Amino acid sequence: MLTSYTKSELRNLNPLDAGSRAGKFMRCVFAVLVAVTMSAHHSHSSLDRKNIQTHKGTVTKYDWRMPHVFIKAMAPNAAGEVVEYSIEVLHPPAMIERGWSKDSLKPGDQITWEGAADKNPNRPFSGLNWLEKSDGTRLEMEKQNAALQPSTDLTGLWVRDLRGGKPHYWPPGDWPYTKLAQELVDNFDESQNPQVSCQNPGPPKATLLPYPLKISRPDEKTVVLNYELRDRPRVIHLDREHPAGEPSVNGHSVGWFEGKTLVVESTNFVADRWGLHTGVDSSEQKHLLERYTLSDDGLALEIQMIVTDPVYLTEAVTIDYFMAKIADRQLVEVECTLENARLYLEAGLGTD
Repeated sequence: MLTSYTKSELRNLNPLDAGSRAGKFMRCVFAVLVAVTMSAHHSHSSLDRKNIQTHKGTVTKYDWRMPHVFIKAMAPNAAGEVVEYSIEVLHPPAMIERGWSKDSLKPGDQITWEGAADKNPNRPFSGLNWLEKSDGTRLEMEKQNAALQPSTDLTGLWVRDLRGGKPHYWPPGDWPYTKLAQELVDNFDESQNPQVSCQNPGPPKATLLPYPLKISRPDEKTVVLNYELRDRPRVIHLDREHPAGEPSVNGHSVGWFEGKTLVVESTNFVADRWGLHTGVDSSEQKHLLERYTLSDDGLALEIQMIVTDPVYLTEAVTIDYFMAKIADRQLVEVECTLENARLYLEAGLGTD
């Protein structure tokens, strides 16, 4: 949900009023965590989901890296010619949640796999539903359920909940863009995604990515947001007078609690490609006001983000976003490579 404010309205906007002005967050019973399938993560526009094929072959490469894991395998195509297939799955954290690891496969493994074929019958590219090794080990793409511990203080591991709408594959169509931003939107192409250059944008775009977010409270004066697969944690200082450091992609964040809601104000940013949203950059003048509120007995997290940036927006906009609790685990650290980024683009995917 997107709500626009004029600059004068924003100056007079009290954080307590923001929720009512933007409309109340959806408060419904959270029955089950939305299964994040490959089609929920990316569009996979090159795949024909009505054409599911089974192949047998030999693994030549298993690349456990960002932005997505890839498997290479030599196998016969429809004409009987042995060619090298590219099998693209999900990013490492999502694969771990499905029972995979960096040691699940190795070159030389004999495998059988099922997946959607490419729309181009001459292109050896495949999706993946399941994979079976010659020793009988079966690896699935269905998410494994795990026991959840509700959060009482925002801490824990959270992941995008599509209850808030479709994934953010394209620039918003109804934002109040400046001329500069409108030119970016009009010329949008997924190859501009900073992640294909192994670069990660700051918030609010950072929060909209599909990778899990870990919230921790190392002491009474700080809240730390660790975005999985990114090496720059956001430190929220629970002291409004805390001095800012050098400008950065994450900016300088101070926070305070209003009841059980954590309110965060962030400034001191650097210019950032896609720092506002998919296809929409941000400038040093970006200002972000966020509200983090637990719901569903601590199993859901509602996030409201009010962002202004006069270089790219003529008015402030509000993004209402939802996350779901997942089982605690260690965050995954995986290197991003330009080779995998190239494969990611060649897959014909939509962008986040």
